Formats: sequence, structure tokens, C-alpha cells
Amino acid sequence: MTTPVPTPVLEPVPKPMAAVDLVEQRQRTFERWGPFGLLGIGLVISLATADLLMSPVARTVAWALVVVAFLLQVAWTVTGARHEGPSLPGTLFYAVRWGIAFALTWLNPFFAFYAATGYFGVERLLPRKLPRFGLFATAVTMAGSQSGGLPPQGGLQWVLFGAVLGANVALVTVFGHFAEQERDRSRLQKETIAELERTNARLQLALDENAALHSQLLVQAREAGVADERRRLAAEIHDTIAQGLTGIIAQLQVVTGTSDPAAARVHLDRAADLARHSLGEARRSVQNLAPVALEHDGLPQALEKTVATWAERTGTRAEFTVTGTAEPLHDELDATLLRIAQEALSNTARHASATRVGVTLSYMAGEVTLDVRDDGRGFDPGALPPRSGHGGFGLDGMRARARRLAGSLTVEAEPGQGTAVSARVPLVRHDA
Repeated sequence: MTTPVPTPVLEPVPKPMAAVDLVEQRQRTFERWGPFGLLGIGLVISLATADLLMSPVARTVAWALVVVAFLLQVAWTVTGARHEGPSLPGTLFYAVRWGIAFALTWLNPFFAFYAATGYFGVERLLPRKLPRFGLFATAVTMAGSQSGGLPPQGGLQWVLFGAVLGANVALVTVFGHFAEQERDRSRLQKETIAELERTNARLQLALDENAALHSQLLVQAREAGVADERRRLAAEIHDTIAQGLTGIIAQLQVVTGTSDPAAARVHLDRAADLARHSLGEARRSVQNLAPVALEHDGLPQALEKTVATWAERTGTRAEFTVTGTAEPLHDELDATLLRIAQEALSNTARHASATRVGVTLSYMAGEVTLDVRDDGRGFDPGALPPRSGHGGFGLDGMRARARRLAGSLTVEAEPGQGTAVSARVPLVRHDA
């Protein structure tokens, strides 16, 4: 039977670990809870330095602003998750938080810990082009704290404030550039992950289609195997049982036409031998074994015996010749060439009315050729119907056998000039 070619198995592309999602989740966690911690740090240090840096009125205002900052952060923590990107509520929240942080830092420079929250999450809160202004405003607050507090007192402090502000702006610019590059990488990774997910979906669809095609190929292979086995059995029956019965009938016809008991006995014995031989061939065909003639002999010896037996049975002069160096061939080649020779001799006996037949087996470089020639009445190959031979297994059957082994079969014939059948197959040795 025909063996289906295994279809390649496709594997989905594994999805990479979502490192980008993990980093982003941590950033969001800090943006949500970090301001509470920074506000607490600023409050603790401010309380410790309140007597030195803050008047009673300033302390009262500062503690009130701390409460407002805390409530504002709580409100945004509860409601801000609804806004995934820049929005008007996000802009208002950032502006109010910056204003409170600026006022607290004005009252006590150590509240700059809370003012530092303006550096985080600015892209998620402010619309495009506004983040740089938010970062600059935060840098102003931080520079005021680092230069001694707001507002600067005297020219020297103003110079110091300007220098620190410049340093903060430079740092914000540099780190902002790095952050932009990281965002670009993160966006590229997200797009890559999305593309991989789409690829996985397409591959899964291809896997499903591949499985369906594989099942279809298996069904077709089974059907082709069944059809091929039927053709093989039909050809074997034609080449063995049908030819054997033809020979038996011919021998029995001779018996009915003779009055000589000795001659009748000879032909009856031949008929019995043909019957036993045909029965053995039929059993071996069903079991898909080699022909009986090849059981103990190589192809040249089997052909020689086949030609001799055919000549004795038909009374036609037949010669067998081997050219080249005989080599042990693959079993399929032996069986195919023997069957082609048997069919060609059978056709000669039925149709040619020949007086001489020659069978030649030629071993050549990479090729084996079997030629069967007769001097019979010949025929016009172009006048043959599409399927020749009884039951459609004559020349067509021989051609099919040769083609199954990547070979060919040609017929040369002319009316009154005899017939030549030539089968050519690749030379495949027995150990191949």
C-alpha cells in the first residue's frame, strides 16, 4: 500500500516573558503608593525642624496642606485607575498636587521629598508636550529647596538657585531622554508581543488546517493503496490464472482431437502441471510473494526456463540470450521483468502465429532491458483500441508494470513484419 508522507509538524512560537508588563506594574504601584511615603518622610523631617524653620502660622498652614495633599492622593488612588492615559482629570490632579508641593516646600524646604512626586508618572497624567513643563515646574520646586528654601534671599542665593535649577533641568533632560528611549523599547516590545500573539493565532490556524490535510491524505493514501492492490491482484490473476487456464484449455483441446492414448496422456499431464502451477501462482499472488519461477532461480535462469517451457508447450522455436554481466536485481525488478516476458510470450502465442521468437535480457550501465521479438504477422500499433488485450491487461498492463518501477515499455510492429516488445527499467541491485 502507498505510505503517506508524514506532514511537518508546526509548533506555535512561544510568547516571551512579559518583562515590560512587570516593570510597568511596579511603576504604577509606586505611583499609587509612593506619594504617601514621600509625604510622610517630608512631614516627619518638617516636624523635627518646624521650630527652626517655620513660624506658628506657617506650621498651621503646612499641616492643613498636608491633610489636603493626603486626601487628594487618596481620592486619585481610588478614582485615577479609571483613566488609562492623559486626561483632563489627570492634568488637574498633577497641577493641584504640584501647587500643594510648591507651597509646602516654600513653608519648609524638607517638603521637597513630597515635591519629587512630580517626576513620576508625568507622561500618564499630562497630555503630549505638557510633560516637559510639568518636569520644569517640579525642577523649580526642587531647586528652591536645594538652594536654601523659597523664596531666595539676596543675590547670592538667587545665583545659587539658578545654578541648581540649571543642574536639575539638565538632569531632567538627560534622564527624560533615557526614559523616552526606554518607552520606545517598551512600546517596541509590546508591539513584538502583539505580533507574536497574532503569529501564534495564525500558526494555530495552520496547525488545524495541517491536521485536516493530514487526515485527508491518510484517507486518500488508503484509497490509493486499495486501488493499487486491486490492480496488482487483477494483473497477477491475468498473468497467472488466466494464462494457465488458456494453456489447460489448449492441452485439453488437443486431447479431444486425438485418438492416441499415449499422446492424450502427455497432454493431460501437461494440463495437470499447468493447473498445479497456476494454483501455486494464485496463492503466491494473494500473499504478494515472488513468482514461483523466482523462488529458487535468478532472473536469467527463470526467464530461460520460462522460454523453454513456452516453446515446448506451443511448439514454436524460441531462444533466450543474456548480454552484459548478470547482477542480482531487486525482487520487484525480477518479478516485473518476468511478468512482462510471460505476458509478451502469451500475446505471441495467441495472436502472432510466429515461427521464431527471441528473448534477450541485457544488463547495461544503470539499466536493464528485456526484448521479446517474433517473426509473426505483426499489427498496426496505431490501430489498437485505447486498452488492448483481453480484459485490458495486455500492452497496457505491461506498460503499467514498467512505469511502477520508473521504467518504460515500447512496442515496434508492422503488419507482416513481426513484433518487438522492449521493456527498460533502472538497474537496482538486490541489496539496495
